[in-house]
Amino acid sequence: MSIELIVLDVDGTMTDSRISYLESGDEVKSFNVKDGLGIVSWMRLGKKVAIITGRSSKIVARRAKELGIEYYYQGIKDKRKVLNELLEKLDISYDQVATIGDDLNDYTMLQDAAISFAPKDASGEVERIATVTLSKKGGDGAVREMIDYLIEKEGLTKELYRAWSVK
Repeated sequence: MSIELIVLDVDGTMTDSRISYLESGDEVKSFNVKDGLGIVSWMRLGKKVAIITGRSSKIVARRAKELGIEYYYQGIKDKRKVLNELLEKLDISYDQVATIGDDLNDYTMLQDAAISFAPKDASGEVERIATVTLSKKGGDGAVREMIDYLIEKEGLTKELYRAWSVK
């Protein structure tokens, strides 16, 4: 069965896990452009992407919108519950899901997926249960590395090149 949905944590996977606050109280996060292109590439292949994050941030909503990610959930305490609801909505099973996370709040989501990924700097507990520990750290291309791995594993490289060819 092929992977149809990738599920992303944010802090520590899409970002380097730092949260910076400005004097104004505004929050600052940095996202990796290569991760973004990987996410868009995955969607160009007709696949789906979801963000499930424990924190809430306008920045995450903005990034999801920029990338065209339809399914994003913030302030989530029980990621498994939200993922179960999404799978039911999309009519897909865990056999069709890949996840990436870096810490204990991602544990159940990683444990249930067909294939799970941990950035190089993930917590030890997560690294132990992840199917693949990536060579990149969170915020430093880990999401892109995950997507590249899946594209190769699924035999979608030629299809990816066609999806990016100028028409």
